[in-house]
Amino acid sequence: MLGNLLGGFIVILVGVNLLPTVADAVADQSGSTSSLANVSSAGATILGLVTLFYALGIMSAGVALCIGGLRNAGVM
Repeated sequence: MLGNLLGGFIVILVGVNLLPTVADAVADQSGSTSSLANVSSAGATILGLVTLFYALGIMSAGVALCIGGLRNAGVM
């Protein structure tokens, strides 16, 4: 149980610290540069949602950590 909590907190800590880097990389690619000359508007929209999906993944890891802890404690 302690190993699961420690591993979960490490995943959340690393994920939260990498969030600005991911957001900056997405912003650099979705700018008006010539590197996106062959990207359609749908592709640009999906590229803009990468940061949101990354943040949702980190939040779901936190929720899974809480549910696992409650399940091991017998509350859930």
